[in-house]
Amino acid sequence: FGIEGDDAKTAGQQFIDNLQLHSHVANVGDCKSLAIHPASTTHSQLNAEEQAAAGVKPELIRLSVGIESIDDIISDLDQALGKVE
Repeated sequence: FGIEGDDAKTAGQQFIDNLQLHSHVANVGDCKSLAIHPASTTHSQLNAEEQAAAGVKPELIRLSVGIESIDDIISDLDQALGKVE
């Protein structure tokens, strides 16, 4: 999904920084809930045109939902979204 805003890349980074339950890691594929902002991590070496060609938009957030309580997962996502300026 994507985080909208005047500066989508910064908004995506703010969202990730405010997650409490989700781990911020580059390797999605664990039993824990994970989140990553590809534009500022795995694809940060690419310029904006190269990122766009790779399908990485500045607002893109990648989630892998784990085995935690769904209420805890939703709560964490909700509180992090609420802190994005």
